[in-house]
Amino acid sequence: MFIHETAIVETPELVGKNSKIWHWVHVMAGANIGENCVLGQNVFVGSKAILGDNVRIQNNVSIYDSVILEDDVFCGPSMVFTNVINPRSQVTRKDEYLSTIVRQGASIGANATIICGNEIGEYAFIGAGAVITKSVPAYALVVGNPGRQIGWVSKMGHRLGFNKRNIAICPQTKEEYLLSENKVSLL
Repeated sequence: MFIHETAIVETPELVGKNSKIWHWVHVMAGANIGENCVLGQNVFVGSKAILGDNVRIQNNVSIYDSVILEDDVFCGPSMVFTNVINPRSQVTRKDEYLSTIVRQGASIGANATIICGNEIGEYAFIGAGAVITKSVPAYALVVGNPGRQIGWVSKMGHRLGFNKRNIAICPQTKEEYLLSENKVSLL
């Protein structure tokens, strides 16, 4: 494990092996960070946040309490998670935090905002600057404000084009995907 000298990691025993924590990161006591993770400059991780293995968090991202990132999740620079629907500085709402779950292999682009209480499906791809106001299905490609689905992607992040039988092939891996009832699954 590598922890930069400017980083504050309150419970380093909860950081998995081979993880790297860079400049000016603050990991609160109780936060769980898996193996082989990379936390870029100026990242904050709340005490009730959970990061799986091989998670990549780019610069200037805050992972607040009640955010769960499964294995292989990518969070682009300066993307934002929220944890309260109606924040007010004079009202304490820590008991109203809504959970946000980002499923395995999903990618969130730079400057995207994820409104709390939503789930990002496995291998979904959230475009840069998107604002996610509702849950996103697995393999979905979502862009814009508010976020809208414009297609589907493979596990490798390639856009999928479906034939008349609703089958698509990833150009990189040649894996086949099935589109059925507005859901994509790997065959």
